[in-house]
Amino acid sequence: MEKKRLTYRDSGVDIDAQDEALRRIKGLVQGTRTPEVLADLGSFGGLFQPRLGGLEQPVLVASADGVGTKLKAAFLSGVHDTVGRDLVNHCVNDILVQGASPLFFLDYIASGRLRPEVLAAVVTGLAAGCRENGCALLGGETAEMPGFYADGEYDVAGFIVGIVERPKLLDGSAVLPGDVLIGLPSAGLHTNGFSLARKIFFDVAGLGIDDTVKELGQTVGQLLLAEHKSYLKALSGSLAAGVHALAHITGGGLTDNIPRVLPDRCAARIDRGSWAIPELFTYLSERGGVAEDEMFRTFNMGIGMVALVSEEQAVELEAHLDGLGESHARIGEVVRGDGGVHYA
Repeated sequence: MEKKRLTYRDSGVDIDAQDEALRRIKGLVQGTRTPEVLADLGSFGGLFQPRLGGLEQPVLVASADGVGTKLKAAFLSGVHDTVGRDLVNHCVNDILVQGASPLFFLDYIASGRLRPEVLAAVVTGLAAGCRENGCALLGGETAEMPGFYADGEYDVAGFIVGIVERPKLLDGSAVLPGDVLIGLPSAGLHTNGFSLARKIFFDVAGLGIDDTVKELGQTVGQLLLAEHKSYLKALSGSLAAGVHALAHITGGGLTDNIPRVLPDRCAARIDRGSWAIPELFTYLSERGGVAEDEMFRTFNMGIGMVALVSEEQAVELEAHLDGLGESHARIGEVVRGDGGVHYA
């Protein structure tokens, strides 16, 4: 009896599906090309020739991140074209807080069984995010790992590189007592606090992904998949005006992220009543019985980015944001202290 000849597909890896997936996403990636991109998708490495004219002390700023358990909402809802945009925007914000503008982005997507239509949907979001932020989706990696991820699940991570002139690099050293904290609104949970939010929606409230939360007028899926905003367009034009620091409000909330940009012997005083906390967070707090301090350390509470500026600069920044139609609120100030955040 002739011994059966095994193929890679027999072990769970479908190279034909990978080829079909790459065919689907090639046009999406090409749509993000900038003049600096020198290689097409499919090369072993992406090629990017930065234009450094006019920059005397260019500094590259790089960051990597994921979207965490927000992916669970994508799996349950079958909506996969938003998490890619979330990932790009999150990474853009992470380098924006150091004053950098994005140059290019790379992604890593791993799954147990590759489904070309799902991969194409994820990359659709990645490409949209890159186009909206003016950076190239330079390349990435797609890994099929049978037995490692549950069927229908995947993970996605992003890697971004940006550039800033060294004198314009934001490192918090310019922050002084008396500086004003200006908060820019989030669009919901963004990409943090999802494990607790899912527990409240699914386990405590007993809701499903497609059920409507009556108090909020949206389905659980809509609330969980609301996009993570990019603040690049709102803030990039204001960086030259002398913003002292920026804090991206991600995991750890206002409590843990603002101290990351405070110099020694400075603290932040935040007035909790200075902005309208979105009803989503009120619902999660009340339905889940979550203490206020825990809420402010787990969720962004409606503030996705905080700018630290002098009183004079605050007026200019507010006028800049008003001109763009961007909402904002003065949420506190920098005071002398122990480096922490104190709420009033």
